Amino acid sequence: MNNKKIQEIGKSVIQFEIDALKNLKKHIGINFNKILKIILNCKEGKVIISGVGKSGIIGKKWAATLSSTGTPAFFLDASSASHGDMGQITSKDLVILISNSGESDELKNIIQYTSRNRNIKLIGITSKKDSVLYKNSDASFLLPNIKEAGLENIVPTSSTTAQLALGDAIAIACMKNKNFTKLDFKKFHPSGSLSIKLKTAGDLMIKGNKIPKIKENTIMRKAIKIINSKKLGVLIITKKNGHTCGIITDGDIKRIAQKYSNFDSIEVKKVMKKNPLSINENTLAASALSLMNLKKITSLCVHKKKLKKKTIGLLHMHDILRSNIN
Repeated sequence: MNNKKIQEIGKSVIQFEIDALKNLKKHIGINFNKILKIILNCKEGKVIISGVGKSGIIGKKWAATLSSTGTPAFFLDASSASHGDMGQITSKDLVILISNSGESDELKNIIQYTSRNRNIKLIGITSKKDSVLYKNSDASFLLPNIKEAGLENIVPTSSTTAQLALGDAIAIACMKNKNFTKLDFKKFHPSGSLSIKLKTAGDLMIKGNKIPKIKENTIMRKAIKIINSKKLGVLIITKKNGHTCGIITDGDIKRIAQKYSNFDSIEVKKVMKKNPLSINENTLAASALSLMNLKKITSLCVHKKKLKKKTIGLLHMHDILRSNIN
């Protein structure tokens, strides 16, 4: 088989799956809404997903995506369910079964179990309207007739692509309905590059007694001792009420020393930079780094909500870079 022929096969398979997704898109309607409503109403239990064969593999992906976007879910192996694991399903849970035919023997025991326990809602994902799964579900999504790629329409390809996409559509719709934010997402992804990208100023800032703060009437002689002991190259200046009113850096001190003969006895409020830049604690660290580079500074004050004068932390460029954010 020549290279061109091989490429044509690859493109053909992808086209089959593109067509399947276009067909699926047309079928997103009222039943999609019903499924979403049932999932969103499952507030005390978990979403349990099961399937057999390739549909089971897709079910695992559904469970993983739902769990990572704010909807607790897990995959239940259908065969194991018939040998004791059915006990994992409680009356507060919701069951989603994925089966192209809707007639898989392994799933029938789960269907019977949910039928006997009417508090357990069952959602069926199938392409057969006359199937056992479709007829016994509280809500169903009827997958469109899809032509599989490959020989004689027998290899699960286009159909599993459609199942996968439907799961993603449901998960994202649930996520948006729950107002699930990037900060929530970060909580479920504490490791890896994605979590690093989602780190905020509040995650990396210096706080508490480590913040290099001095009062505005402090003389420069004392300010120098403090800035040297903190080893951050910066001091935050505050008023008596604790509100931030200025900032002074190593570079500022050198320039001030050359300008004033009575440098040691000058109060910092007379030479400080007023109204220093402050960012919200929820600002992404990557955005803070961009601001530092733009303003050619190495530190930013950090505040809560809209209280810009109330500094709760100091974010230093070195702390951002140490976290591999660039």
